[in-house]
Amino acid sequence: MELVLPPPITRHRISAEQFQKMAENGIFLPGERVELIDGNMIDMAPIGSFHCGTVCWLTQTFMETSRGKAIVHIHNALRLSPIVEVYPDLALLKPRADFYRSAHPGPDDVLLVVEVADSSAAFDRSVKAELYARHAIPEYWIVDIPGRCIRFHHAPADGRYTEITATETPGPTAVSGLAGINVDLTEVFG
Repeated sequence: MELVLPPPITRHRISAEQFQKMAENGIFLPGERVELIDGNMIDMAPIGSFHCGTVCWLTQTFMETSRGKAIVHIHNALRLSPIVEVYPDLALLKPRADFYRSAHPGPDDVLLVVEVADSSAAFDRSVKAELYARHAIPEYWIVDIPGRCIRFHHAPADGRYTEITATETPGPTAVSGLAGINVDLTEVFG
């Protein structure tokens, strides 16, 4: 349930720059997982073994299939706006010579975002899907562990994805931002 504050009490929203400075200055405990969504710090769900193994499997699979065509970005920051900094399980980024050392990648750098959903499935289907669509992330996949399916989101427009499909029997799958690349997802659930 969201806290509703009566006027004149308001929330103190922070910027992505302030969020980064907090992290750099050790405000967060080691291993604490936090994201910044619309100026609000949100605790991320803990990662279980199956979730972790699925991210590892996806990482290896994407590394093998996209070598030289994309940068595989795992649990690292995406700066989507001055008040949004998220840490998706995996993202494919456009190649860049500095490997994003000079600045976090932004929406124009992203080819695909993948979230592995365990206890966060409802959040990933609602809040994260709207967030990624609003920032024009061209492709968003949810690997839904409890539902044992993959949800594919394409064609963002007006803050939502206009094409959403799902499968319980994943196989070779095209990544729209990588012409000619198919990722074999047959074994994604083990």
